[in-house]
Amino acid sequence: MRGSGGGHARRMSGRARPRRSREEHEEQQPREPRERGRSELAARVLAAVPAIALALFLVIEGGLVLTAGLLVLGGICMHELFSMYERAHPVRLAGLIGLAGMLLAAQYGGPRYVLLAAVASTPILFLLAVRQPRTGTAGIAITMLALWWIGFGFAHAVMLRGLPHGIGVVIDVLVGTFVGDTGAYFGGRLFGRRPLAPEISPNKTVEGLVIGMICAVASVWLASRYQNWMPVSHAVVLGVGVAVLGPIGDLFESYVKRQAGTKDAGKLFGAHGGALDRLDAVLFTAVVAYYIWSAYT
Repeated sequence: MRGSGGGHARRMSGRARPRRSREEHEEQQPREPRERGRSELAARVLAAVPAIALALFLVIEGGLVLTAGLLVLGGICMHELFSMYERAHPVRLAGLIGLAGMLLAAQYGGPRYVLLAAVASTPILFLLAVRQPRTGTAGIAITMLALWWIGFGFAHAVMLRGLPHGIGVVIDVLVGTFVGDTGAYFGGRLFGRRPLAPEISPNKTVEGLVIGMICAVASVWLASRYQNWMPVSHAVVLGVGVAVLGPIGDLFESYVKRQAGTKDAGKLFGAHGGALDRLDAVLFTAVVAYYIWSAYT
C-alpha cells in the first residue's frame, strides 16, 4: 500500500509539474513583446527629444535662423542621398548652391522666386558637372532629385512659417507627421497582417497605415484645440493632408533606399537612421500644408 501510495504521489507530482511550467510559460510569454515594445518606445522617444527641441527652436525663431538651420539639415540630407548613389558621381556643390538659393528665395521672395532659383540651378548644375570627372547624366539626375525633393521640401517649410499663424501651423504639421508615423509603426507591429508595399518596404502594413492616418488627423485636430484662430474644419483638412502625404513621403524614401541597396540613409540618429530617415515624411507634408494653409489665408 505504501508503495502504491508513493507511486500515486509521484504520479500526481509528475502531473502537477508540467501544468506549473505551462502556467509560468503563459505568464512570461506576453511579457517579452510588452517589454520589447516599451524599450522600443523609450528608444524612439530618446532619439526624438533632441530633434524636437531643435525643430521647436528653429520654428519659433524663424527668419534667417530657420533658413540657416534648414540649410544645414538640407545639406546633411543631400549628403546622405549623394552617398547612397556615390557610384553615379552626383554634383554635390551644385546641390548645395541650389538648396541655398531656394531657401533664400523662400525667405525673401515666395513661390515664384523659389521656382526661379530651382530653374537657375539647372545650368549651374550642368556647368559644374562638365568640370567634374566621371559625372554623367546619372549624376545630374541624382542631383536634380536632391533639389526637387529636399530643396523644394525645405523651401515650402520656410514659406509655410512665413504665412499668418505660421508658427502654430508648422508645429501642427510636425506633430501630425511624427505622431502619425509613430502610430503607423506601433499599429503595424500590434495589428499588422496585410503588407502595404512589400517590394518597397516589407515591414509596412495596411493596418499600420490606417492607424497612422487616424493618429495624424486626430493629433492635428487635438493640437489645434489650443489655437483659437484655427477652425475645426481647417484643422481636419490640414490633418488629412498630413495623413495622406506623410506615408507617401515615407514610401518614397524607402523606394530610394531600396534602389540604392541600403537599409538606412545615414547614421546621424544611430540605430534610428539618418536625417532623411527622420524627415522623409516632413519633406512631403510641409509642401501640402503650405498649399492648404495658403488657400485659407
